[in-house]
Amino acid sequence: MNTKSKNFFFLTFFLCMLFNFCTKKNVNALSVPLAPTVENNQSNPARVELGKILFFDPRLSGSNWISCASCHNPAMGWSDGLKIGLGHNFQILGRNTPTIINTAFGHLQFWDGRAGSLEEQATGPIESTGEMNQNLDDLVKELNAISGYKALFDKAYPNEGISKTTIGKAIASFERTVISKDSPFDKWMSGDSNAISDSAKSGYGLFVGKAQCSVCHSGFNFTDNGFHNIGVKSINGKEDIGRFAIVPVKAMKGAFKTPTLRDIELTSPYMHNGIYKTLEEVVEHYNRKGDVQDNLSPNMQGPLGLSEQEKKDLVEFLKTLTGKPLEITIPVLPL
Repeated sequence: MNTKSKNFFFLTFFLCMLFNFCTKKNVNALSVPLAPTVENNQSNPARVELGKILFFDPRLSGSNWISCASCHNPAMGWSDGLKIGLGHNFQILGRNTPTIINTAFGHLQFWDGRAGSLEEQATGPIESTGEMNQNLDDLVKELNAISGYKALFDKAYPNEGISKTTIGKAIASFERTVISKDSPFDKWMSGDSNAISDSAKSGYGLFVGKAQCSVCHSGFNFTDNGFHNIGVKSINGKEDIGRFAIVPVKAMKGAFKTPTLRDIELTSPYMHNGIYKTLEEVVEHYNRKGDVQDNLSPNMQGPLGLSEQEKKDLVEFLKTLTGKPLEITIPVLPL
């Protein structure tokens, strides 16, 4: 082992010991916790099952053709694999479709944080004319006409009935079960020294050190849940002001939510506009300190001067964040 490799080894070893010391447990501070509970929407099997059925039901759209799963496909990292999402009548939307993996841990939803909860997020795309194009009052009537749904809602939300609120609650209950865990990285941090490669270990050292990725991609979910302008080029010259449309403060112009890095290997293309196809391109973006320097976040340091090997090591580390696949069966829709 050369001097450089030894330095990275001891750095990562020290970090593991520090995390274990701080938590006074065998499981360190980066381990994935249980999904948070919501006071007015406590999870139970009936609510999760109802939410799952609604999630996969295309009858929630105005065309009866698009379901939540159309854009958040479990086979594609709970996204759609497209540069920019497609909506009602194949309309090209404004942004890349974000994954719903680990959204249970987010304080604000969507790239610009316009929804304050998963319940609010769940109904947003349904009533958006560009996405699922469904009037929610009409949807409530349609679901009430399906006897199977009436029974499911009565079981999940007794005395609440079918409403915009309970539809959002149910879908959010299911989405909170879409959690990435048991990744090679988690196993390594729990003490399995062989769970990831030496290259990935070096990549983690770079991630928390020279590359400074952990300034924004922090904690067990590898996100600060904040909003940052990271200098991403616009597509076809069309400016997207991002969070600024919700919070008109200069620092938020061109700022977008820091995504989780959990299962990042599965959720290409990357960035709010899907500009990058590969993790290698993403790493290179940060290496050169982005492309648009106007209003750039102060967290964007650099250029970083990463060597080719260091860039490869970072990518190898990012791949270790891919968790054990969540087994999903497509539900039978009620009649």
